Amino acid sequence: MQSKLQLRRETPSVAMKQLILANLGQFLLAAVSTVMIVLLGYTTPLLLGETIDCILGGKPSALPQAVLQLLRSLGWNRAYLTAHLWILGLALILLQAVNGCFSYIKGRSMAKASETIAMTLRESLYAHLQRLPYSEHVHAQTGDLIQRCTSDVDTIRRFLSVQMMEVINAVLMIALALIILLQRNVGLTLYSVMLVPFLFLFAMWFFKKVHKGFRLADESEGKMSAVLQENLSGVRVVRAFSQQQREIEKFDAVSDDLRRKVLHLNNLLAIYWGGGDLITMTQQMITLLVGVLFALRGSITVGTLIIFTSYIGQLLFPIRQMGRTLSDTGKSMIAMERILEILKKEPEPEEKDGLKPDLHGDIVFDHVSFAYPDDHIPVLKDLCVTIPAGATVAVLGGTGSGKSTMMLLLQRLYEPDSGTIRIGGVDIRQIDREYLRSHVGLILQEPFLYSKTIRDNVGIARRAPQMEDIRKATDIANATAFIEHAEKGYDTLVGERGVTLSGGQKQRIAIARTLLKDNHILVFDDSLSAVDTQTDARIRSALRHVEQQVTTLIISHRVTTLSQADKILVLEHGQVSQYGTHQELLAQPGLYARIFRIQTQLEEELTSAIQEEGGDA
Repeated sequence: MQSKLQLRRETPSVAMKQLILANLGQFLLAAVSTVMIVLLGYTTPLLLGETIDCILGGKPSALPQAVLQLLRSLGWNRAYLTAHLWILGLALILLQAVNGCFSYIKGRSMAKASETIAMTLRESLYAHLQRLPYSEHVHAQTGDLIQRCTSDVDTIRRFLSVQMMEVINAVLMIALALIILLQRNVGLTLYSVMLVPFLFLFAMWFFKKVHKGFRLADESEGKMSAVLQENLSGVRVVRAFSQQQREIEKFDAVSDDLRRKVLHLNNLLAIYWGGGDLITMTQQMITLLVGVLFALRGSITVGTLIIFTSYIGQLLFPIRQMGRTLSDTGKSMIAMERILEILKKEPEPEEKDGLKPDLHGDIVFDHVSFAYPDDHIPVLKDLCVTIPAGATVAVLGGTGSGKSTMMLLLQRLYEPDSGTIRIGGVDIRQIDREYLRSHVGLILQEPFLYSKTIRDNVGIARRAPQMEDIRKATDIANATAFIEHAEKGYDTLVGERGVTLSGGQKQRIAIARTLLKDNHILVFDDSLSAVDTQTDARIRSALRHVEQQVTTLIISHRVTTLSQADKILVLEHGQVSQYGTHQELLAQPGLYARIFRIQTQLEEELTSAIQEEGGDA
């Protein structure tokens, strides 16, 4: 599933254009409203100038002949309007009322369009993240991804809701102001725009300076979000190792970096607004002084002076705002770039013709080799092993021997560099990826639990799980007893990532959750390590009775668990060093026999020490 508007191959500007075109009706309505607001805004000073010069001052009207003929047909000549000045006052009020209506339409249209675009971006990003390969998520910083889906999307939303129409507004205001002022007096108009080129150049300088600053600040904020998210997710580890002060120092460092970059931006903004105000105020003062001199000499009327002093602000303000519009445009382009960086990542390919075979068959690793993309160091080397259908096979190996990598390959979270993995004689690369994963239950050593109730966490494997099925799954996982003793039973909240539960309780909840799936293959990736040996034995016994047709793989370092398996696979340096039953491996020199002797001796010494301590008592 790709982004809804197919933005993956586009540049930021083209992507923005596509988003706007998708909501063109709302933008056009807002554009028409903007035009009307500008026209009505310019009508007010013209009406005031006409009132002062023509109605009250007796000078010839400057209105177009068509407008004058319309007024005469209504009987509204100079004498009538002089006697009924309230008509002019009412006209001014009506102008403002109509202006307010168009402002409402503009605001509503822009809000609807921008919020729709923000929703589309958020949903496209989230959907795309769900389809990215597992390797992309392994290397991504969660905090940075969250910021791109929230803060960067909101930056684009604010730009579209505010600055889009400001461009149209600015162009219209400048064009209309120049047309009206030039018609009134060319000389005074030239004086009124003499500093405009400096204001324009100042705006362009500001845009170039601020564009790079926005990118640096955005990236710095992403790093701070990543540190914050990492700390809050790993709060238990932080407390366990008394690393609070170190974490505070780490956060302070990224926070200070963000502060310095934002301060730099604010300094640029302060320089721009201060300098812009200076140029604008100076230009308005020049216009006022020259206008007064022109009026005293009789070159212009008082009404024309009022029009100039009113319009000069409407001419200068959009030019002054141009720096902000350009900077917001740059910021939104940077935000769009960051969003497109995610959307341009290749998702897992759709497999419309993927097979959906019965997975109750032998699992065969046929000369499988694999190295993770980052380090290119082989983890599995020409691995060859057959796991019989319906059997329970335990996997033993040291750190880096390739145990977990085997399970990741089995779920197609990674693809082998060479060789094939077959289930029931079918190459798993031909099997529909979602179908495969939905029938291969993987239970990790550190299971992830949602900040929901126990019922919701167990039942998440099905759309509408029945309470009877949930209870059956927790019985098999030996979790029912501690759940029923909890304050609210199955409705007890487990906290974020299951923080309120012990490691063993979390593992049992994760086992129960996986058992609700239609499993053809079950993989325990050291997921019984946090439960005691008796609980371990009870869970395995219950599984044997219930899941008799399921092929089970158990990664463990506990010999009591390993010895109960039908077969034991020993991995060393990415290759099979031993494979057989418990008795067969004990009879062979190797890793399994050594670990068995060490653990058995430790257990005997511990039992002896406990008995001696009991005897002394």
